Amino acid sequence: MEGLRTSKANLVVYIHPSKANKVSQAILRELSSLLFKFNEIFDGVVLAYDVGVRNETARILPGVHPFFGVKLTAELLLFSPKPDMLVEGKVVRIGEDSINLVVLAFSSVSILQEDIRKDFRYKIKHGEELLASRSHKRHMIKVGSTVRFLVKSFDEEILHISGSLIPSHTGNVDWLDKHVEEGSQSESRSIKRERETSKVKAGLDSEVHSEDTTMNSERRRSKKSKRGD
Repeated sequence: MEGLRTSKANLVVYIHPSKANKVSQAILRELSSLLFKFNEIFDGVVLAYDVGVRNETARILPGVHPFFGVKLTAELLLFSPKPDMLVEGKVVRIGEDSINLVVLAFSSVSILQEDIRKDFRYKIKHGEELLASRSHKRHMIKVGSTVRFLVKSFDEEILHISGSLIPSHTGNVDWLDKHVEEGSQSESRSIKRERETSKVKAGLDSEVHSEDTTMNSERRRSKKSKRGD
């Protein structure tokens, strides 16, 4: 899935002197406060981190409350969806005018009717709301389906994504992956048939050439024998 990336960062965590005997806990508490929030410095939502202390010597900062700074090296997992990226989410609601999804269990997504291609039609089957493809009967989107969609915009304040199902390579992930796999197999079979046809054609051309050579040799021998007579 696009939109996920890792980033290495050098950080300084400022800790209150009262936490001097529990530095590790204080560091983890500070870093945990970054989780599932958009960070402008890293240009993404921090999902996870792996941290190591760069320097065990802390620097005391002057002031009314003399905090001390601890230098860290952290590897961060970031979620940073940009327009035209392909992102995947789980469907939580399907309506006649829109569908709603959730990405990575924290970011909400809405796809309006105008951003759903005409191939999908809303229907209720056995009391269940779904989107069904007109051209591929087995391509359906239901509540609980994992859907691949195109990002239109991302609201960094509320972590909300506006998505689109207009492109043909968006839709139910299970169906799309299977369709691509079948397409690859079909393409492989087509290439194999072309190669076999080329081999047969080459064999026939070789036989024709051989027959032409034989006939030409016989004609030359026939002409020589007539001259000898």
